[in-house]
Amino acid sequence: MRLLYTLLLFIAAPFLLLGLYRAKDGKPKVGKRWVEHFGRTPRLTSNTQPIWVHAVSVGEVIAAKPIVLALRKAYPDASILVTTTTATGAAIASKLGDGVEHRYMPIDFSFAVNGFLKRINPQAMLIMETELWPNTLTAVKKAGIPIVVMNARLSEKSMRGYQRVQPLFDLLSKNIDHILCQFQDDADRFIQLGVNSQNVSVSGSVKFDLPEFDETSDPVISLKQAIKQRPVWVAASTHPGEDEILLDAHQALLAEQPDALMVLVPRHPERFGDVAALIEQKGFSLSRRSQLQPIDDNTQVYLGDTMGEMMTLLATSTVTFMGGSLMGGKHGGHNLLEPASLGKPQITGPSYFNFQVIGDQLIEAGACEVHESTSGIANALLGFMNNPEKCQQAGEAALNVVERNRGAVAKTLEAIAPWIDD
Repeated sequence: MRLLYTLLLFIAAPFLLLGLYRAKDGKPKVGKRWVEHFGRTPRLTSNTQPIWVHAVSVGEVIAAKPIVLALRKAYPDASILVTTTTATGAAIASKLGDGVEHRYMPIDFSFAVNGFLKRINPQAMLIMETELWPNTLTAVKKAGIPIVVMNARLSEKSMRGYQRVQPLFDLLSKNIDHILCQFQDDADRFIQLGVNSQNVSVSGSVKFDLPEFDETSDPVISLKQAIKQRPVWVAASTHPGEDEILLDAHQALLAEQPDALMVLVPRHPERFGDVAALIEQKGFSLSRRSQLQPIDDNTQVYLGDTMGEMMTLLATSTVTFMGGSLMGGKHGGHNLLEPASLGKPQITGPSYFNFQVIGDQLIEAGACEVHESTSGIANALLGFMNNPEKCQQAGEAALNVVERNRGAVAKTLEAIAPWIDD
């Protein structure tokens, strides 16, 4: 089974790497570090065995941040390595602070993984969510390195997919020491796939344990001053096809609320240029953050075309819309908890299955509304902007959901402690 998988990977690898290395405007470049994907990994500045956290791209790095910060505090003498597959993930990982180094994850060939392990010699591998690769897991386990999957989730659809290739899943799971699941439903599905129940536990979602964000920081204050008292909505982490719907919703909103400002933040930096062109094509007055263009009274759309500033932009909003949720189930939504942790009411499209439990809690609490059409989104935005009491109640409900679910990071550190050297 693993031999067949490796053969298929050999055929697919050029196309996978082409996607990683293709140059696009706004997309960070891998550059000369491409050799790291083949196991030619520079040694760390510290000679100690690092705690290795793998987070494939932007979303996983953001989710891993509270765990990384907690690890630094709990093990101050340990070095921490964060690996990502993508350059956009690397850009976020580089901002995790002192004591944390970044390297690119080797592609899933045994020679590449073994080269990486020889140079890095980690004491444990901690995988964010469910980024599982057969050759990697086999090589790491063979090297005597424990493997723990953190913040794991497994949808009904994914479970059925694994059942169709059960021998491959068995190959993966036998190398994993422990799986820490977000919710009991996830744990039950892993057990149904044959994972020993003693090797599965529930920690909750670490995404609830967002680091406290300073809303009085200079970037937030200066942006609020530029916006003045205008009603603002942030369309966050959007994908192709969503921008058009959301810009049309903003056009409808402006007919009723002429001073409203839309902050549009595409999910992938390589789309920044295309989205800017789309905004201008639709006739909006545009300012771009990356070009330090000021927001004036005539600005209708502010393009958040920078990396690592999502919380700053969200902090200025009256209401938010979370992208990845409009395109018929393709993406499954993005992090609803970032605006919730700031006490912001929000709107999502109907496809939020990547945050199903979290989304359902926010909706039930009255902190989030689901809308799909241009008119539905515009009316929901207007409903929040024209009703400060509704905004406040929804924001407080969002904060309550976040607060009552905190604690996953502490449970995660407790669970992984047996495999970490003090």
